[in-house]
Parts: sequence; C-alpha cells; structure tokens
Amino acid sequence: MKIVRNTLVILLAAAMALSCAACGSSGATAAVSATDAYAQDNQALTFNSAIWNYDADNDVYWQVGVAYCAAPQASDVETMGIYVPGAYMNGKGNSDGTYTCTPSDSGTVGSYTAKTAPVVLPVNTPGYSASAAPTEFSYDSVSDYLKAGFVYVQPGIRGRSSMSGTADNQSYSGGAPWGVTDIKAAIRYCRFNSGLIPGDMDNFYTFGMSGGGAQSALAGATGDSPLYTPYLEAIGAAMKDASGAAISDAVTGSMCWCPITSLDEADEAYEWNMGQFSSSDTRADTSFGSALSKDLASAYADYINALKLKNDGTELTLTKSSDGVYQAGSYYDYILSVAETSLNNFLSDTTFPYTETETAQFPGGSAGGMGGGMTGGVRPSGAPTGMTGTMPAASGASSASSSGTTYATAQDYIDSLNSDTQWVQYDSAANTAKITSLSAFAQNCKTATKGLGAFDEVDRGQGENNLFGNGQGNSYHFDAVLAKLLKDNASGYSAFSDWNSSYPTDYETDLALKDELGTAMQTRVNMYNPMYFLCGYYDGCGTSTVAKYWRIRTGAFQSDTALTVESNLALALENTSSVSSVDFAAVWGMKHVMAERTGESTANFIDWVNTCAKG
Repeated sequence: MKIVRNTLVILLAAAMALSCAACGSSGATAAVSATDAYAQDNQALTFNSAIWNYDADNDVYWQVGVAYCAAPQASDVETMGIYVPGAYMNGKGNSDGTYTCTPSDSGTVGSYTAKTAPVVLPVNTPGYSASAAPTEFSYDSVSDYLKAGFVYVQPGIRGRSSMSGTADNQSYSGGAPWGVTDIKAAIRYCRFNSGLIPGDMDNFYTFGMSGGGAQSALAGATGDSPLYTPYLEAIGAAMKDASGAAISDAVTGSMCWCPITSLDEADEAYEWNMGQFSSSDTRADTSFGSALSKDLASAYADYINALKLKNDGTELTLTKSSDGVYQAGSYYDYILSVAETSLNNFLSDTTFPYTETETAQFPGGSAGGMGGGMTGGVRPSGAPTGMTGTMPAASGASSASSSGTTYATAQDYIDSLNSDTQWVQYDSAANTAKITSLSAFAQNCKTATKGLGAFDEVDRGQGENNLFGNGQGNSYHFDAVLAKLLKDNASGYSAFSDWNSSYPTDYETDLALKDELGTAMQTRVNMYNPMYFLCGYYDGCGTSTVAKYWRIRTGAFQSDTALTVESNLALALENTSSVSSVDFAAVWGMKHVMAERTGESTANFIDWVNTCAKG
C-alpha cells in the first residue's frame, strides 16, 4: 500500500467492489479523497520537530500531547505520544532542554533505519472503553518495541461513553464509530508528517485485546472506507498531503487478541455456540429467554448459510441434526475442527505433569495493554503477559488468579475432561485427541456466562449497548435480528411471565435513531463490523483497503464471545485476495486474555511484525 494513491486507482475502486461474489474480496481500494467542502488546516496538522524530549539513558526521543487532528472534539483525549529510537534522529539541544530533530540518514537499530522501521500502534480499548492519551514518558512500557527498532505511536482514543464536563469543559460523543475514527486520524497525521517523524509510514501495525482487538481488526479491515470520511473531517483529520493528494489510513498488519467484534450477529452466534446449551437464569425453562435462545441459534444458521464462507474452496453451511437443531453440516464440522486443533496443539505444546494456573489481568493496561495466561509444566514458555501499565478499566473489569489440579499425564487430563460424559477420544500412542461433540465442548469448557442478549440486552445493560449511544443517549439497542425475532414471535414469548410487551417497540425505536452526523444505526453497526468489508453478503465488500497481514489469537475457553467470531473473521480474510497471511489460533485452556500457545505475547507480536516487514 502507498500513502498517496493516484487518480487512476481511485477510478478503479468502484469496479473492484464488484469482485465480491461470496465471502471474500480483493480487499484493495484507493485512499479516500476529502469532500470538496472540506478545508484542511495544514498548519494545525504540521508536527513540531523542535520540542522533542530526550531520554539519554535509554537513547529515546519522545513527545506527548501531540494533537493528531485540527478540530478535536475531545482535546483531552485526541492527542498521542510518539517514541523513537535515538539512532533514527539527528538532535540538537535547545536552550529549554528540548531538542530540534530531523530523521537520520544513517542510524540503524538491527536491520531497520529511520526510513524502514515499522510503526506500531497499540489499541488499548478493552470493552470498547476509552484509551487515555499518554501524558508522561515511561521507558519500561515501550522498551521492547524500541529495542526491536520500531517507532511506537500511542494515540488517545475515545471510548464507548459520551463525556461532558471534561478538563477543558468539552462535551463529546463516544461510541461507534468515533474510536476507530481517532485511530485513523492518528495514522493520517503520521503520514501527513512523514518527512518529520521517523518510521516507514507505509508499514503500520495495530494491536489490541478484547474491544481493542476488535478495533485493531477494524483498523485492518476498514482502510480508506468512505463511510468514515464525514467523521474524519468533523475532527479536522489529515485527508490530503501538502500537494493535495489523498492520504490513506490503511494499515499493513493487524494483531487481534480475543476481538469482541461482528456485533451484528454476535448475539446469535453466542446462542448457537453456547447459550442454547444452558438452561439457567435468563435461559431457564420458565423464561421467554429459553425460547428466544433457540430462535437466535436458528437465526444464526440462516446467517451462516447466507454468508457463504469457504474453507479450502468448500462452502460452509449448517443443517439440522437429528434433534432438530442446527448442529450439523460443514460449518459445524469446521468449528468443531477449530476446537479439536486447539486441544491437539495443547497436547503437543505441554509437558506433563501439568498444573492448571490462570493469571489474567482482564481489560486493563497502557502503552501496551492487557496481560494474562495459563502456565503449567513447561507450557507455555513464559506466560503471555504482553503489554504493561494502567488504564481505566471497563465495567466489571478485574484481575484474577486461580490454580487448579495437577495432572501427571496427558491421559489424566483427558480423563478429567471426560469425567461427566465421554466427548474426547484420546490416542495415547500418537498423543492426539478427537472431540466428538461441539455441544459437549461448550458445556464442559466454554459455558455461557452472559445472559440474553449477550451483547444487546433487553434492558440496554451491556457495554455494547453503550457503544451505540449517539450523544443524545448513552445506551441503545442495535441488533436488528434480535429485534425482528422479538416482534415476530411476541405472541409466543408472551406466554412467559417475564415477557414485557414493550421489548419489540424498544428495539424498533432505537434502531431508527441517527447519530449527530445523521448516520443511521445500521450503518454505524456496519462500520464496526470487519465482516461487512470482507464478505459479499454485505454491501461494504470491496470498498476498503484490507491489511495484508493478520495475527488472531483467542482463548478457546472464553465465554465473552463465541468461537465462531474469530473463526469467521479468519476464514473471510483467507478468502480475500489482497491478504498475504492469516495466522489464527484458538488457545486451549485460555479464557479472555492475551492468549498465546507458547512464549510471551509482546515478544510474539514483535517477531510477527519482523516477519511481515520482511515481506
């Protein structure tokens, strides 16, 4: 990808959109041009290279408080920190202790120079919460990346909540699509100032976990999407370079741990994968949720059959099994294989005796992010702890540590999985296992912990409801499929005592709302769905520039979202012709953490970026 695209490529973009026949696309368009009415403030967008700070002990030049847009709606958030290895700079001291710097033509860190160094951008937004802009320098939080020769840029990113009464008395909207808009604006700012800030601005990588993993995926899938143009212009983003040529916000690579994404069908996926096998709380036989759960699971089958995902050229579909539910077909077999591969990877990676130990810092972290993992025996070699620091936690966020049973042999571990009923067959000679039932996997390892709807709750109580607030109200319904089921099946649900006749109207009313820029709710949902830009099922297929490189990791045991979410994303990417590599793994025994099979998350991420940068 190049920062400035020529007019010929722009003219080809519409034709390229026609390439989406099924789930998969060309994944490449042109940098979007600003509207004719947009008056870009180049002066406000020009980086000040005369106020660098310098850490002589660690040879790092850095700035914080760099405003990445000319008309911020949240000036206390929409700034960023920039951290550069000293080898990439020619610095001259100023009288006030700061430095005036220009990129060096000769300095190197490893094989990288000021012109070739990858640029990495953390998306520290667990639960789609805000990521505070850095206000000070901490070498420990960025040292691994700078030692690797990367340029590290950390933008403040608005979160799911609207804010008022901030330090400068600003009020502003959070929620979709402002978070990703801020990420794009930060990337555009760096590219506008590519001659002043070191780093290969054609070589951007985003990384994040949970809601941050989702928004990293969106940065990777929505490059140059025209849907974001009015939002970027509203905050005064860099839409064109000094010569007037369009600037791109597409990235080269996206690292996503446990991305909570594809929210248009997340409720349905949750019930198909987990919820329909539960009969407690909101899914109890005495609740209308027991019927709604089954209806949502069935609706997910309709979606999958229309989506036309492919694996190795074979279209994946769901069919009804002998008990009348959609637990059969090639898609079922594929998801079963994802779980089975995860178990076999665990058996391959683990040396017994093995003790279950999980230490997880749930949504939190800074200048890096979240940590957590599971260790035992010699698996993995170093808990995947990754990014460090502190940031405001999402609602309900906490840290947890638990130590479980020690298993002397792999057979002992498999026996524990089969303690209630046999659903794993183990070949001790080959040290491989076969999972016979996806429902048994869910009931034993991946049980539903969220109520109905897992993401769009009837009382608007989920964080994702907050994500689709619009400045007029903080939380709204957004799931059109769930809304239709409530309306169409109201007569049946009304037989249950906990049914409220206002539910269908509540959803219908919220789905008709528009945000302050006049964007409809469904469009905002689309803008926060990477699949919308990857699959021919959606109108957005072929309208964005998709990242070439992807690394996706998820905890196979997490109950925060369905295993189908990451699996579907990986499949769609594998069928996108412009994508060069998709490295996907579901990690056995891990929940909602920065899951890694082996090693440590930061080191694994750095190794991956190095591999991608080599092409």
